[in-house]
Formats: sequence, C-alpha cells, structure tokens
Amino acid sequence: MRKWVVLASAALGLAGLAALLAWRGPRLPPGTDSTIARVRAGPVTGVVSGESGYAQSGGVRIWYESIPPVGAEKGVVLLNSSLGVGSLFWPPAFLRALAAAGYRVVRYDQRGTGASSWMTGWSRKQPYSLIDMANDAIAVLDELRIDRAHLLGLSLGGFVAQEVAVEYPERVHSLTLMSTSADPTDAAMPGPQTWPLIQSAIAGFPLLRYRLLGGETNLVKEFLAGLIAHGGDEPVDVEEWTRIVLYDLRERNGLNLRALVQHQAAVAVTRSRYPLLGTITAPTLVIHGTADVLLPIEHGHRLAAAIPSARGLWLEGAGHPFPYPDMPKVTAAITSHLDATDPYVSGPAGRSG
Repeated sequence: MRKWVVLASAALGLAGLAALLAWRGPRLPPGTDSTIARVRAGPVTGVVSGESGYAQSGGVRIWYESIPPVGAEKGVVLLNSSLGVGSLFWPPAFLRALAAAGYRVVRYDQRGTGASSWMTGWSRKQPYSLIDMANDAIAVLDELRIDRAHLLGLSLGGFVAQEVAVEYPERVHSLTLMSTSADPTDAAMPGPQTWPLIQSAIAGFPLLRYRLLGGETNLVKEFLAGLIAHGGDEPVDVEEWTRIVLYDLRERNGLNLRALVQHQAAVAVTRSRYPLLGTITAPTLVIHGTADVLLPIEHGHRLAAAIPSARGLWLEGAGHPFPYPDMPKVTAAITSHLDATDPYVSGPAGRSG
C-alpha cells in the first residue's frame, strides 16, 4: 500500500510540475524573444555609465556607482536598496528623473548583493546588523568625499537610512522613506497579511516556470514577467531591462539567495528605532501604499508620526513592490521634497550634498 502512495504522490508531483510549466503567467510584450536574442548576441554595455568603484567598510568591500546630474548639481541622493536586491535594479527611468532634476545619484550594492562582498563567512551565531549596513553607506559617502547627502531608502533600505540618520545626523540632508518601518518585528504593529501574500505567491507560480527551465533567456523572462505582474503601470522597456538582467547574471552571478537570509537576520538582531526617531531632525518624506500587504500602511503612519519633521504621502491602492503606480507623480513629490531643503556644498567642485 505504501508503494502505491509513493507512486501516486510522484505522479501528482509530475502532473503539478507539468501544469506549472504549461502555465504561462503574465503576457510579455510583443517582440520580447527577438529583443532578448539580439541583446544576448552582443556585448552587454551601458548598464553602468557613471563613476564606479569600491569603498571599504571594515573588512567588507562595497561597490558603488556615482551618476552625474544633468546640468548644475543641486546635491547628492544616496539610494538604499531593498532586501537582497542589488543596486542595478533601481528603475532606470527613476534614476534619469533624479539626475534630470539636478541631483547626483549614488547607488551601491548592500553587503551580500551584486558586486559587493557576498559575506561567505556569515553565520547565524555571528550575524551583522542594520547598524553595520548603515556603516557601509557611510563608507561609500566617505570614499566619494561627500559630506552630506539626501538619503532615499526602500523597504530594508529605509531601515538602513533611518540608522544612518540616527547614528550620523550630520551626514543626512533629508530622508525619503518608502514602504518601510521603524521596527517590522514590533508585535504591537500589524504583521504581513497572510492571505493576500498567499494569493500573490499563487499568482507568481507561472514566473517559477522560467527559473525551472533555466538559462539566460528564461531568467530575463522571469524578471520581465515579475515586473509586469507586480511593478507600476509604466510601459516595460524590454531592451533596457534585458541588458540589466544579463549584466547582473554575467558580471555579478545574479541573485544571491543567502543575502535574503542574512538581511532578514540583520533586521531581527537590530534594536527598534521607535525610541530614537525623535532625534531625527532631517526633513523627512514617508511614502507608503495603502495596499501594502508585507508592511501594512500602519507602519508608514506610525513612522511619519514619530519623526518630528516628517510628512506622509499615502498612495491609494499601491502595494509593496517598486516602482509604484503613477510613478511620475511619486517622483515629482520626491524631487519637490529634495528641492525644498537648502543646498549644502562642501569640498572640491562637484562634491556636494
């Protein structure tokens, strides 16, 4: 009898796998296959166009890119990425908009991601913390001789930006905190909404098909399908994103799954920032979607209420993924927030904050 149960389970598993492989998921834009094939056939260029290099944070090497502004430089924006995601995956249109508004844009790979150290000696008994990750951000500013910057943080990057503002207030010109929290582990705050997350996971099953099939073309399609399914409402530039994904795969070995675990552990071992937020004096913009199921909107409301200089921008119907719907409006709000602070210039020409 046990033999038949095993055989039946195996058959069901194979049937499920076959169904998964046949389930196409979000429709990709026309011409996607030919665009991917054309980009794959040549060298992948243009993904990193600014000044790039490495900063040393203790024994950790942190990769960065400094993208110059269009026209006169108003200041520097330091981008802090979300959990486990390399800095190449900031939407190019968003980077161009910040640069067009007159800001030098500095992005960096958080430890464990991209071209930064992958922390191979990490263990749960000796994890690093968000404060260590905040020191990585400061190391980048030091390497570029930037005294003060506007900090923008998304999700986990928002945790890191807060830690920088608490530990190094003199280095922060303003804060923009998106889809984030001062303590995602606080039992008094709403946790992730289980059923919507399950629904989202089910909806994402077709994307897994591409990863199971493997190879560069399918991994590009997996990313594009995820962007269409969970990103904003802007048209997807297939060629631009294909170049980014291929560059990440070829030059940086793609996604580091261990970084997801390491970053989660860093969150778990770091103090709550709620008792410390009252010390933040930098002008702060908190942006949060009302339909965020990972960090419900209450986290954004409490964060904005706890920072004396903060104001909130609540995005009706927006979830946790970035870019948000109606990104031009969100980007305009961010650049207005940056422009509202008086420029602070120090050091050699071109190094402002």
